[in-house]
Amino acid sequence: MSAPVLPLTEAVTHWPGRGALIGLDLGTKTIGVAVSDPDRRLATGVETVQRKAFKADAARLLAIAGERNAVGFVLGLPINMDGSEGPRAQSTRAFARNLSNLTTLAIGFWDERLSTAAVERELIGMDVSRARRAEVIDEHAAIFILQGALDRLAKLRGER
Repeated sequence: MSAPVLPLTEAVTHWPGRGALIGLDLGTKTIGVAVSDPDRRLATGVETVQRKAFKADAARLLAIAGERNAVGFVLGLPINMDGSEGPRAQSTRAFARNLSNLTTLAIGFWDERLSTAAVERELIGMDVSRARRAEVIDEHAAIFILQGALDRLAKLRGER
């Protein structure tokens, strides 16, 4: 059992036409998790997973996918502003490869440039305290990442 790990526009060919997707924002200490509705129109936050060891993290993510009847994963890929991939992107690719060995659900990468910065600005604009922002930033970044991917998929399908 090994799932394909591909760019979003290629991963979508491995997902059925309908079904929830799980969006992930991998941080060094936490993993933000979001889920889409089965029609893939709206991303909603699920939780922030405190990272422990890969097996424990993967088990929690796969449990969430099972609970939500997910058909695939969208993983934020932290690409540098110049389009190159640094250590964080390499770490994300390694995580995806390891996760793919534990599931048959295809994993799609979505460029997450500036997602955390955008979410941080939004939370500051909403006057969310620094402590509260720290608690929710990864989950909100996962929502931002997944919603961007959903919007791109809708555009590919010719929807508005």
